Amino acid sequence: MNRALYILVLAQLAACSASESDVAPPSTPVIVAPESTAMPTLPRPWTDDVLAAETERYLTDSAFRRRVLEASLTNPKNVYSLTRLSGYGLEARGWEMLPEWTPTTTSVDNAYVAGLRNGAPVAISATAKPLWDGTKPTTMSEWVALGKKVFYEYPLRSEVFAEHALRSEQLSDRIGLYPDENGVWPGVVAFETLDGDHEIGITCALCHVSLEGDTSVAGQARRNLDYGEMRVAYYRDTGAFLAENVRARMSRWGPGRADITQDDDEDPVAIVDLWGVRDHEYLTQSGTIHQVHPAALAIRQETQLLHANQERIRPPRELAWALAMYVYSLTPPQAVSSALTDSAKHGKALFAQHCDHCHRDKNYGGLLVSAAAIGTDPILANGSARGTGLYRPTPLTRVSQAAPYLHDGTVESLATLLDPKRQVPGHRYGTELSLADRNALVAFMETL
Repeated sequence: MNRALYILVLAQLAACSASESDVAPPSTPVIVAPESTAMPTLPRPWTDDVLAAETERYLTDSAFRRRVLEASLTNPKNVYSLTRLSGYGLEARGWEMLPEWTPTTTSVDNAYVAGLRNGAPVAISATAKPLWDGTKPTTMSEWVALGKKVFYEYPLRSEVFAEHALRSEQLSDRIGLYPDENGVWPGVVAFETLDGDHEIGITCALCHVSLEGDTSVAGQARRNLDYGEMRVAYYRDTGAFLAENVRARMSRWGPGRADITQDDDEDPVAIVDLWGVRDHEYLTQSGTIHQVHPAALAIRQETQLLHANQERIRPPRELAWALAMYVYSLTPPQAVSSALTDSAKHGKALFAQHCDHCHRDKNYGGLLVSAAAIGTDPILANGSARGTGLYRPTPLTRVSQAAPYLHDGTVESLATLLDPKRQVPGHRYGTELSLADRNALVAFMETL
């Protein structure tokens, strides 16, 4: 049975029990193990030596990249997959023919923002240079260092909404734009566009760098970022036209959520942490990408940058690989409490009994589970954009700091997640426990 048919049958079978899953969780959720593919999965663990050995295949072999792409798409019929299958890894056509682009950028710091707020135009430094000089790294530390530059400095696209927010102290505070401990505003850069203009752009760090106390944490979801309000504020303040239904949708996203899928469904998702990505079997909340090889993440990064820049350019593949290596290097701060109290020890036993059927890998994530069995809002899982009929169990590393919960960020706390009186549907696992047991389970999760 081919992959698409297998997943379709699974989703249809699981849908038969959807109404029951809203009442009580099944004892054994339907879990989807990785299928064998034409390209064998690279054996784990992916050590730095393994990654180094695979670098050249990704950089130089377009047929290999195409095989990885095809093997990594959980549902090859959704819009995300079809877009990439139509343009990526096609030898001498498609996206292969786009020019490589290494942007010239200037970091946005407190002085730069002060200038914008005094009416200065967007401009890059007269001494600014392209963020990469073309020298290919030779060690893992060099790849990671280059990837960090891409993470912070490579613009996904021009973002007039972010520029508008930077020019207003009140607005930037309200929507979660702020400087780090060094006075640099992560996630926004000034850059020279393909047309030679100077504009503000957004980078990966916009969503995946947060402040913990006075320290910025790379890889941590920026859960106070209200991207929808940032966009709505621009239209409201400038008087530019925005359809009322679109305004209403973006206003409903709220902090820590965004809807970036390519369909008309309203399916905002929670911004995720980037801990332990090297060990994840699947990427994205609906498991859009099966991480069969490190090149699967690099291809995701490459095509994300390419697509966000309106398919006018593609990043040098060295930069996409470097970005993947940087993401693989990210490690979380210490958990809130690493000590196992008596209550946490009891919670650990409860977790093994009630939770680790799904949350079972080293990051407390796991294989894909039927969206119908989980019972949460199914729109993302079943949507045309990135739908698979499935959801990925969220990795639980530092879960006590990761509120709001569920794929769409609709539950405000772990206690509420386990509360049998919770109004948000789905994921009823653990709600049947006594209050004392639920508290013990939370105590254990605070150690993760």
